[in-house]
Amino acid sequence: QVQLVESGGGLVQAGGSLRLSCADSGRTFESYTMGWFRQAPGKEREFVASISWNEVNTWYADSVKGRCTISRDNAKNTVYLQMNSLKPEDTAVYYCAATVQRSGSRETDFSSWGQGTQVTVSS
Repeated sequence: QVQLVESGGGLVQAGGSLRLSCADSGRTFESYTMGWFRQAPGKEREFVASISWNEVNTWYADSVKGRCTISRDNAKNTVYLQMNSLKPEDTAVYYCAATVQRSGSRETDFSSWGQGTQVTVSS
């Protein structure tokens, strides 16, 4: 069973960087495709990035491509989202998610979710 806990959110100025982490306390982390989503106030949750179980494949939303990097360390049961050149429009609650599918970019692809971590980018 997957149990996801995000960390690393916070307040940062525009142009700054943050690295989000998501740790899984379960025992089958390496079996899952992992993803990051975000939800801004008043908006629907949207896809940010995802990564296959073996790190061979990664997928990104156009809005973050070139600024964000998703990675994972299966030995640590952790997935990361490195975010650079942050913009005020990146302000949102960021969620980690897991799926047994080989890939995923839709909210409905993912069956397990963390509680989220707040990222606020000031202008």
